Amino acid sequence: MRIRFISSTPMNVFRGSGTYVGIETLAHSLRALGERVDMVAPSFRSPVLTAQRLLFNQWLRFQRHGDYDATVGFDMDGYTLAGQGNVAGSNAPGSHGARPNLHVASIKGVIADEMSFESGLTRMTMRIQAACEAKHVRRADFVVTTSAYSAAKIRQFYGVNEPPRVVPEPIDLMAWDNSAQHRVSPPAHKFIVLTVCRFYPRKRLAVLLAAAERLRSRIHGLELRIVGGGPQEQLLRALCRERNLEKFVVWRRDLSPGELAREYSQCHLFCLPSVQEGFGIVFLEAMANGKAIVAARAAAVPEVVRHGLLTEPDNDCDLADAIESLYRDPLLRESLGNAGREFVRRFDAPVVGRMFLRELEEFIARRVDAASRAAALAP
Repeated sequence: MRIRFISSTPMNVFRGSGTYVGIETLAHSLRALGERVDMVAPSFRSPVLTAQRLLFNQWLRFQRHGDYDATVGFDMDGYTLAGQGNVAGSNAPGSHGARPNLHVASIKGVIADEMSFESGLTRMTMRIQAACEAKHVRRADFVVTTSAYSAAKIRQFYGVNEPPRVVPEPIDLMAWDNSAQHRVSPPAHKFIVLTVCRFYPRKRLAVLLAAAERLRSRIHGLELRIVGGGPQEQLLRALCRERNLEKFVVWRRDLSPGELAREYSQCHLFCLPSVQEGFGIVFLEAMANGKAIVAARAAAVPEVVRHGLLTEPDNDCDLADAIESLYRDPLLRESLGNAGREFVRRFDAPVVGRMFLRELEEFIARRVDAASRAAALAP
């Protein structure tokens, strides 16, 4: 099958975060299955991501569209191509080529849902993106997303009638297995809690810092390692200073794959109290490394973290108690880590790649069958 991926998400883990990882891993898994996957991404950059995304999608209307069986547009990207009949951009001067037979809107994170956790200029620009994403899912031949939670939010915010198909995010377990040379054992004189994320309000890192303040006198050798970066970085660092947590918190950013593997291997548990996750690839990464997980009982997290401790959202006391319980019970930590390592196999890249491909093939087969029946009934 010839497939085209369309995405303006920054194609690196530092700015594109889990969305980039999910797209790249899916593309790699489909290629490994013998499919052709071409990536279409912006060749230009704007300091304002929303402006870049809008310009990119308008640019798409005037480009040659090769001979593909399916186009997969991620999140809002591809909304200008979806639902235009048999020829993409046929009403636009300079457009060439036939439109792919199938246009899929693949929604990684429902922008209208994420927007509700933002404010000010960020919320305003996300509202523009959400309007484009709504057009995308309404125009597409069919919609696929990563969790039942996201599927429900797509229907709630965008008013689609057909339930989106659910295909989870993939993880390349072979790559994590091959990172063994970077692994180290957790130090005996410390208790390391790791979190990995982009620094957005919905990730609730302030709640994690509040929990760390409670735990610094209750856990000997506590060390909170925070990997990532983003809009709230300065605010969070200031909060860390205000709470006198500097000697308990280590900030890491722009890590290589080997350095990230080392972070996962040396921690005692993984914790992310996010209240809005369309899926949560970092939870899969923690499971792949056999780590127990503490997270908030919110959004898609309960679908992904089946073997972990889930706490009340925005409750630093509950979060601290869950972390302390795993500190005091290493056997429970090990048990949860082992259960997660087994559970994560269902998200292995080849498994998810075949699942995604099956969705495309079945939809194409239904379309061909419907066309054949219509032709047979024609006078």
